[in-house]
Parts: sequence; structure tokens; C-alpha cells
Amino acid sequence: PAVFFARLRPVGVTRVDRLRQWPASDTYNSSVKQLVLEISPPPAPTFANFVAGSNIEAVVALKAAAMGESRQGVKVFYVWGVAGAGKSHLLAAFHAAALAAVPTQAESRHVVIDDVETLDDAQQVALFNAINQRSLEPSAVVIAAGNVAPRDLSLRPELSSRLGSGLVFCLQPLTDREKMSALRAHAASRGFSLREEVVVYLLRHSRRDMPSLIGMLDALDQCSLETGREISLPMLKQLEQPEFDLGDSR
Repeated sequence: PAVFFARLRPVGVTRVDRLRQWPASDTYNSSVKQLVLEISPPPAPTFANFVAGSNIEAVVALKAAAMGESRQGVKVFYVWGVAGAGKSHLLAAFHAAALAAVPTQAESRHVVIDDVETLDDAQQVALFNAINQRSLEPSAVVIAAGNVAPRDLSLRPELSSRLGSGLVFCLQPLTDREKMSALRAHAASRGFSLREEVVVYLLRHSRRDMPSLIGMLDALDQCSLETGREISLPMLKQLEQPEFDLGDSR
């Protein structure tokens, strides 16, 4: 759901469609894709289910802004980092929290925009003007995300300057230890324990971004529920085969 730039970015702010797509070069077969994408869609992004790791400062700042408590009057927040670091998740989490805090005003008060590096010239002008307008409105903030730091964006210089004028956070990818903890916590939330060998195999042989890893866990859980079998490494390996029949395996 877009907040302010729905008119400029019809695909929406959070770009959830990207989280549900798999590259053509991906090694996963169509059966696994079907299972992950349809049986176990990713949960709605919130601050609660964002695995912060070393990015806790960004989470605290954005959560406060969503509650109308932006520290020191900061009006612009910019987050950047590599693909899969959680930029779109945080923007969607801010949107959800802002709507929960002030349902009747959040849509018109805040500006939330993802992938700023892709904006055309007209959209850049509109964003620049929106930032200036929000600077005069109490509690109104601009939350933007991009793939590089503001100074390195190939945008109009005045817009890049505005985006870097507030708080800038470079999101750091989770370490393997943090990913392991996050996967175990997610498994516990769904009522099952996760063997060490399954976690290690996922990190070594699966896509390493958290949406994909969580999706695989949810697919395993669904298979376990349908077959009555315990989640194990053989189940995971069998799930990756082009054609599988989990009910016949031991």
C-alpha cells in the first residue's frame, strides 16, 4: 500500500511483488515455488516481525516517527542498503504503524517512497516539493529508501541533498548467527522446533535473504502438517526435487 506516492508509483510503496518473485536462474523447481508462494505467503511486514540485528537504531527511530514522536524534529528519514537488507519491510512497517496510530490522517500526512533511484524527473520534482511541504506540518515526515547513500544517488542534486538532510541509516545484512536465531524464533512461533542440520543446510544451499528463508520454513511446516512427518533434512532435500511425493518417504 502506498501512502503518498500511490499516484506516482502505481505498483505501490512496499513492492511486495518483488518479495514473491524468483529469478529465472533460481535453482528452486516450480513445485517449491508454488508451495512457498501460495501455501505460505509472507506475513505482513511489521516492526514486530522485523529482525533488526545491528539495525535497531533505524527501527527505534522509524517506530517513534510513526507514533508522531520524531526525535529532535527530524522530518526526513532515509534508509539504504543491499537487496534483502529489509528496506521495503521497514517502509511497510512504518506505514502500518502510522495507520494504527492515526487512521484518519496517516495517508495524507506522511510521504513513504521506495526505490527512489528509479524516479523519473517529474517524480523527483514532486518528491522534492512534498518534502518541503511536510517540513511545515507538525509530525509529518518523509520516509524514503534507496539502493545507495543519498550522495551517490543519480537524482537531481537538490533532491539528493534533501534526502540526506535528516537521519540516514545504512541497513546491515544479518549475520549467519542472527539468521539462525531468527529462523528458530519463527519456527517456535509456528509451534515446531528446528534441527541444527536443517538451519545449516538452508543457509548454505538456499537463497539467503530472510523472506526466502522464512518462506522455505513455512513450506516445510505445511508439508509436515499435511504428511504427519517431522521436519527434517531429508524432507527439505526431497522438497527441492523436481518431482516429489512426501507421503512416501521415510
